[in-house]
Amino acid sequence: MKKIRIVSIILLILFATGSSIAIEFAVNTHRTNPYNRSKFRVKWDGKYIPGIFHISGLHRETQIMVYKSGNDKNGTVKQVPGKTTVQPLLLERGRTHDTSFEQWATQVWNNNSSTPQSEYKKDIIIELLNEAGQIVMAFKVYNCWPAQYSPVTEFDANSNEIAIESLELQYSGWERDTAITEPTEPSFTTP
Repeated sequence: MKKIRIVSIILLILFATGSSIAIEFAVNTHRTNPYNRSKFRVKWDGKYIPGIFHISGLHRETQIMVYKSGNDKNGTVKQVPGKTTVQPLLLERGRTHDTSFEQWATQVWNNNSSTPQSEYKKDIIIELLNEAGQIVMAFKVYNCWPAQYSPVTEFDANSNEIAIESLELQYSGWERDTAITEPTEPSFTTP
């Protein structure tokens, strides 16, 4: 009873001071851990690409432009956002007989000046999944094209590691798909 009273007092203080408690998971309020980064999948041309086990991550950086106004007597330096750039996206997977990476890369290298960019540039979707395999978040990556392809990244007779195929993509930008919302996670029920 004493514990409930203390919690009630804390909540009353937070409410009275205008503070709020951040809810990290609006639907699954019982959840306390962030999503695991190991459950994801990638899709292009309307199909999921099998076997991808690593994606370098989505990164964008905005340059800082510094200027000083000519009529500012104090010589105050101001900073404003400049050009935004993105870093290449590296996809890696174990080597199999699926030719999705190779076909796309070959399409780029076989192009000529008369080939429209729309034939080799693709939008891809990266989906983050929860432990139950539900899509919890998705990112749309626009105008991707293979800048580097490795059918096998390394050969080594002394290794027992799997053969890895990689594809490095250049792209124009990305955004989170806000249509994907937090799903209600299934709960365990006794059989």
